[in-house]
Amino acid sequence: MMVIPQKLNKGDTVGVVSPSTPVTQELRGQLENGITFLENLGMKVVLGEYVYSKTWGYAASPQEKAEDINRMFANDSIKAIICSQGGATANACLPYLNWNTIQKSPKIFVGISDITVLLNAIHCKTGLVTFHGNDVMWGLGRNPTEYDKEEFITHLMNAGIGEIPPNRERLTIRKGIAEGKLLGGNLNCLLKLAGTPYFPDFTKSILFVEAIGITPEVCDHSFQQLKQIGIFGQIRGAVIGYIDGLQNDEGATMQMEDVLLRVTAEYDFPILKMDDFGHNCPNTVLPVGGKVKIDAGKRTVEIAEKCVQ
Repeated sequence: MMVIPQKLNKGDTVGVVSPSTPVTQELRGQLENGITFLENLGMKVVLGEYVYSKTWGYAASPQEKAEDINRMFANDSIKAIICSQGGATANACLPYLNWNTIQKSPKIFVGISDITVLLNAIHCKTGLVTFHGNDVMWGLGRNPTEYDKEEFITHLMNAGIGEIPPNRERLTIRKGIAEGKLLGGNLNCLLKLAGTPYFPDFTKSILFVEAIGITPEVCDHSFQQLKQIGIFGQIRGAVIGYIDGLQNDEGATMQMEDVLLRVTAEYDFPILKMDDFGHNCPNTVLPVGGKVKIDAGKRTVEIAEKCVQ
């Protein structure tokens, strides 16, 4: 069952949490810039108690991270939750999340990178559509583009559906048309869920992936893992985002989409390459668990139904 949150309106309160890496002293100014971005859209912003916490030396404890998320879902005055940034340890808090509260108090939940873990786990356990999009500190707090702003407004405030506008040129990797539930995010972080109770069901889905600092070899073993656990036999299509580090390496002889095409040679699902989501690039807002349609030949991605109401 798909659970849809309410859209954001001017005057609403947005909560900020740090389920992965905490905000450090030297980056507080960047966090403040992201808060200003949200305030300029008419939002009020409150911080979770453990946004800056380093209880475990490198991050808040798993219980503290979950406490912030649980508290914000339970608070009726908070209409959306946006993560401060990604990192490496978001999966630690999963056993402590109150899935019942999340399902009964559905809200917009947004993040990127390591927050992929939460986006997919929350949808898996509750049916709530979550959103792969800019975090507060890096996406909204460090020179957000007009594309970033318009996509945030379109999808989270105006409940927009239909075709996602391209930020850069797109590429057809394997032609075809497919429709299904959108699942994925950062490739490495998605694989943290494999073999756990939080890994989503990819049956009849569209897989989307991005990465940072990855090599063709890591792409290969990651896609081989997805293949071996049966994901490529379940999905209807795939979308590759911006691959920071590999894509802007002038000496690179192979890209992620090339590796995916090779690893999935025996399948016929369409593959589309687009630079509209990922690290260190402008980001659209993608509904994890929402229905999308891709036409790799025409290089289009369409949100096929409302994901906020």
